[in-house]
Amino acid sequence: MDIVYIKELQIQTIIGIFDWERETKQTISIDLEMGCDILPAAQSDSIEDALDYKSVSKRIISFVEQSEFQLVETMAERIAEIILNEYRVPWLKLRLGKPGALRGSTDVGILIERGCKDKVVLS
Repeated sequence: MDIVYIKELQIQTIIGIFDWERETKQTISIDLEMGCDILPAAQSDSIEDALDYKSVSKRIISFVEQSEFQLVETMAERIAEIILNEYRVPWLKLRLGKPGALRGSTDVGILIERGCKDKVVLS
């Protein structure tokens, strides 16, 4: 399986459990690795046959900017759900970080892996 990746996608959003976090946008950082077969795109040299990382990033930016989750866990699961369902990738690895959220650390967050068999619709 080939991998298309997006590294350090920085997005401003409301995220967190404390009162000040509900009023002030914070930066989150996302790394994505998405499994796919790049051979059709390589053979045709056409974006229509590729996993369009620009489209993926625009969709995730729009979703995250409009969200107001309390937990990074919830945000990560929803992002994974969007990518698995809308872009039909068979597997993804997602790292979601909150830089500066913990004194003495440059970043904290979570790392999840999901595949088609893990598709769960969260509401």
